[in-house]
Amino acid sequence: MGLAITLLGTGSPMPSPDRAGPSTLISAGEGDHAEHYLVDAGRGVLMRLAALGLGAPNLTAVLITHLHSDHITDLNDVITTRWVMTFTPTPLTIVGPVGTRAVVDHILASLAPDIGYRIAHHDDLTEPPPVRVVEVDAGPIELGGRTSISCAPTDHKPVEPSVGFRFDHGGASVVTAGDTVPCAGLDMLCRGADAVVHTVIRKDVIANVPIQRMHDTLDYHSSPEEAARTAARAGVAVLVLTHYVPPIPTGGDGADWRDLAAAHFGGAIELGDDLHRIVVDPATTPTAT
Repeated sequence: MGLAITLLGTGSPMPSPDRAGPSTLISAGEGDHAEHYLVDAGRGVLMRLAALGLGAPNLTAVLITHLHSDHITDLNDVITTRWVMTFTPTPLTIVGPVGTRAVVDHILASLAPDIGYRIAHHDDLTEPPPVRVVEVDAGPIELGGRTSISCAPTDHKPVEPSVGFRFDHGGASVVTAGDTVPCAGLDMLCRGADAVVHTVIRKDVIANVPIQRMHDTLDYHSSPEEAARTAARAGVAVLVLTHYVPPIPTGGDGADWRDLAAAHFGGAIELGDDLHRIVVDPATTPTAT
């Protein structure tokens, strides 16, 4: 198997009973030797991982596209749960744009009472959660696994910096764009890739909502049409849409979203509920479950 994409959370800052916060799992390989890369850590991410039979101890690394709250809401839960559910010291690697280290330091500071309680109560917990933070801006990211990972800057201004990630394994390549408008950095990452996972909002719908704060979101997110044009420029085979604003009704097929993208992109278009999974293998046609 090349790479598997699982949409752990397809939601947005607006709480939804059926959609967890923004989070995508990129998996390379199978079984005990698989590498699992968590891209963003929105609300409910560990519950969605549990539905896959996985947990924080199974994560090879966490990669953060940007520091908007909805993409890091449950990072504290990932850090704590990894610590208390791992019985040999295994540092959690967290990769993100410049500023990530300060955010993680503040998360650990906020957890100080809990950390103290657990160290006092459990003889085998003698140190705070071991965390390794890697700040990136562009280029290869050396994490020591079998998967090659790289990043490039994206454009989510005034949220700055923000980055997208590319994963290459077994001849397959997947890009996770995060929140961004079309930009040169994302085009570069996508060039020659098999699939791109892209957050999208329905600008045609939001533009008619009489709330300025909603209108403010229009200039730093991509629409399905813009994401499709990005995918088409790069020649990728599969466009995966996520982070639906407004939410697609649970169980709905998102046909209108798909149609908007299909007008600009001739490849496969994937979208769905949380836990929607797409296998990207250069030896076969991409499959979805």
